[in-house]
Amino acid sequence: MTSLTFEDTAKRIRSLLVKDFKLDTGQLTLDARLDELGVDSIGMAELIFSIEDEFGLKLTDAAVQLSTFGEVVHFIDEALADRHATAALPSKAQAVPTAT
Repeated sequence: MTSLTFEDTAKRIRSLLVKDFKLDTGQLTLDARLDELGVDSIGMAELIFSIEDEFGLKLTDAAVQLSTFGEVVHFIDEALADRHATAALPSKAQAVPTAT
């Protein structure tokens, strides 16, 4: 499993916003407020569902409270990093038994 860079994450989320909300990529700076770009609370819920599908994540309800493009990217980037770190941990089935 390869981890995505922050820029990769931003690019994929930007693509979703352009496709689903017909936004111009130039509008999607990290400090751009999504509500000012026309992404209301229902739109945020739809965006979160799209992001979950795109990245194979299950996000908490806190994700719909994010207000800027940058907050969304940081939140998803952290979720991906957490998933990658968890996947790197050995499972109990893979653990080496210790001598008793």
